[in-house]
Amino acid sequence: MAKTHFTAPERTLLWLVAIGFFMQSLDGTIVNTALPAIAHSLNESPLRMQTAVVAYALTMAVVIPASGWLADRFGTRRIFMTAAVLFALGSLACALAPTLNMLIAARVLQGLGGALLLPVGRLAVLRSFPKDKFLEAMSFVAVPGLMGQLIGPTLGGILVEAVSWHWIFLINVPIGLVGAFAAKRLMPDLRDAKVGPLDGSGYLMLTVAMVCMSLSLDGLGGLGFQHVTVLVLLLAGLAGLTAYWLHANKVSQPLFSPHLFSVPSFRVGILGNLFARIGSGAMPYMIPLLMQLSMGYSPAQAGMLMLPMALASITIKPLATRLIHRYGYRYVLSVNTVVLGMLIMGFALMTPEQPLWLRIVQMALFGAVNSLQFTCMNTVTLKDLEPHQASSGNSMLSMVQMLSMGMGVAVAAALIASFQQWLGVTEITGSANAFRGAFVCIGIVTVLSAWVFWQLEDDHAPGEPGDALAKKAIGPGEHDH
Repeated sequence: MAKTHFTAPERTLLWLVAIGFFMQSLDGTIVNTALPAIAHSLNESPLRMQTAVVAYALTMAVVIPASGWLADRFGTRRIFMTAAVLFALGSLACALAPTLNMLIAARVLQGLGGALLLPVGRLAVLRSFPKDKFLEAMSFVAVPGLMGQLIGPTLGGILVEAVSWHWIFLINVPIGLVGAFAAKRLMPDLRDAKVGPLDGSGYLMLTVAMVCMSLSLDGLGGLGFQHVTVLVLLLAGLAGLTAYWLHANKVSQPLFSPHLFSVPSFRVGILGNLFARIGSGAMPYMIPLLMQLSMGYSPAQAGMLMLPMALASITIKPLATRLIHRYGYRYVLSVNTVVLGMLIMGFALMTPEQPLWLRIVQMALFGAVNSLQFTCMNTVTLKDLEPHQASSGNSMLSMVQMLSMGMGVAVAAALIASFQQWLGVTEITGSANAFRGAFVCIGIVTVLSAWVFWQLEDDHAPGEPGDALAKKAIGPGEHDH
C-alpha cells in the first residue's frame, strides 16, 4: 500500500497534537519513579504518596466525558490552548508545592489540562482528515505517546538523581507554553454549531459516583479514613451510579446512553477493562516503590528496569492482530488475563539476590502480556459499535481506563497498608512482605476478571480474511497506561 502523503498544514496539525499526547503520556509514567524522593522532600511516607497519582487519574476520568462537548461548544483551538496552559500551570504548581496537600491540588489542576489534550487533539484530527488518511494520521500521533510512556520512568529516575524531583514537572512548563502558542496560530478552530446542551445533571451524578468510590478506596490507604467513612463514601458512589442509570434512561440526550450496553462486546469490554486494569494500573506504582524501598535500587536504576517492560509492550503490538484472527477475542482475552494475573503474582517472588537478567525477563514478559491485554480489551470494546455510538463509546472507554488506573493505585496502597498492619510492620524498609501480599491479592483479582471476558461470544473464525479482523484489531483510541 502506498504511503500517505500529508500536506504541510496537515503535518503541522499532527505534530501539534502529537506533542500534546507526548506531554500527557509522559506525565502519566514519570512521577511513579520519583515518589520516594518527593516523599522525603515533603516529609511524608512514600506509602502515602499514592494520592498524588490517584488525584491526577481521577481528575482525568472526571473531565474526559465533557471534553467532546467543550470542544464542540467552544472550538478545538480555544480548548486545546486552555488545556496546554492549564497543564503547564499545573506542572509549575507541582514543582513549587511545599506540602503533600498542595501537590495533590496541583495534580488536579494538571489533570484538568491533561484530560483535554488527547481527546480534543484526536477530535481535531478526526474532523480535519479524510477517511483514507485518518488511520495513518492517528498512527503518526500515537508514536510520541508511546515514546512518552517508554522514557517516562527512566527519565524520572535520572532527573531525580541528576538534579531534583522538581524537574520532572518543570520540563512540562516550556513545552506546554510553546504548545499553547502554536495552537493559537496553527490549530483549526473546529466546532459543532448544532451541539446541544451538556447533560449537566447526569454529569454531576457520574462525577459524584467516581469521586466517592475513588476516595473510599484511597481512604483505606494513604488517607486513613475510619471504616464508617469509607462505607458511607462507597454507598454514596453506588447511589450516584444508580441515580445516573435511572436518569440516563429517561432523558433524550444523556451523557452516555444506556443503549451502548445493549451491544454485548461493548458491555463485556467495559466491565473487563474496569476490573482487569486494576492490576495493570497498580504495577507502575508498586514496582518502582518496591525496588527503591525494599530492594536497594536507586531512582535511576528502578527507572531503567522499567525500560524492558515498555520496549516489550511496543514490540508485541503487531502480534495482537494475528492472535485475534486465529483464536478470536474470547479465547485470547480469557487466557491472556489469567497469564497477566499470574505474572502479577510473580512479582511477589522478587528479591535483591536474584540476577539482573531474571529481572529483565520478568519485566519484559509482563510488558508484552500487559500490552496485548490493552490492545485486545480496547478493540473488543469498540469494534461492534455503530458510527453514531462510536464517539460516546470511546469517551466512556477513556473514562473507565483512567478511573481504573486510579483505582488500581488506591487498591494497591490500601492492600499494602492492611498487610503492614496485619504483619505489625512499622518501618518502610521492612515492608517487602506487605508488598508481596498486595501483589498476590491483585493478581488473584486479575485472574478472576477472566470470567468477564469468557462471557464474550465465541468469535473464533479461521475462515475470515485476515484483513477483516485486522481492521477490527486496530484501535486509534487506544491509550495504554
